[in-house]
Amino acid sequence: MRQGMIHIYCGDGKGKTTAATGLAVRAAGSGMKVLFARFLKNENSAELCVLDQIPGIEVIHLPKSYGFYNTQSEEEKAETKQMYEELWKYALDRAKNGACDMLVMDEFMAADRYGLIPHEEAIQFLKEKPEGLEVVLTGRDPSEDLIRIADYVSEIRKVKHPFDCGVYARRGIEY
Repeated sequence: MRQGMIHIYCGDGKGKTTAATGLAVRAAGSGMKVLFARFLKNENSAELCVLDQIPGIEVIHLPKSYGFYNTQSEEEKAETKQMYEELWKYALDRAKNGACDMLVMDEFMAADRYGLIPHEEAIQFLKEKPEGLEVVLTGRDPSEDLIRIADYVSEIRKVKHPFDCGVYARRGIEY
């Protein structure tokens, strides 16, 4: 059995999800089973069109997109929390039961920071994850706990970005 490792793609630069998506494609191309869970993302990201067609990759699709967490009403925040707790439980169950060789949790750091998933449970899972399971986490500002546990930590730093000049996300590039 091969040793599974924990990867973190973090930072304020563009490319965290892109890096995780590329790793998922590489894993599937090598015959690995990939479970791709997404937190705080909408369902119209273009990479989903391709990931859904790749044998060996299961993307968990959510029934609703909520937009930016910090702009939600209290009712929406409660609904978001419930949905992501269910997503967390589903992904954990699949990973623990051997349904995947790689678990990608996109925007995990934000879900963790906002309390949408149970932090201590997440840390415990990562410490005790199945031996061969590869785990990929993305997002800004990982906690020190996460950095300590991870085997790879890659920081993607923004030097310049068109958003700073008023250019919003473009289809096929940022989403």
